[in-house]
Amino acid sequence: MNKFQSTVAVTLLSLIPAVGFSAGNAAEGKNKSTVCHACHGPTGKSVEPIYPNLGGQQQSYLIKTLEGFRDGSRQNVIMNGFAATLSDADIKDISAWYASQSGLLEMQAK
Repeated sequence: MNKFQSTVAVTLLSLIPAVGFSAGNAAEGKNKSTVCHACHGPTGKSVEPIYPNLGGQQQSYLIKTLEGFRDGSRQNVIMNGFAATLSDADIKDISAWYASQSGLLEMQAK
């Protein structure tokens, strides 16, 4: 590889987002999600039908949702209070934990 090709390769690689560095730590998220268990269950399977199942949900969606609760752009009396105390790392870790769990395999009619 010549100097020009190396420069192009480095430039292109620098444009790729650092997904691996910002993905969150699922093991830490498991520990940080204890307060979530009361409604969403320890693995994201809701304890009551009024609470959403989080297990297997896309991590990017969980991050966006928690950030919305934290900044108030998404309103829920319970969740706004919980999310207000979360750091960016907490949100990524908790989201990584729930995203790593098994989700629903099929929708069930009620």
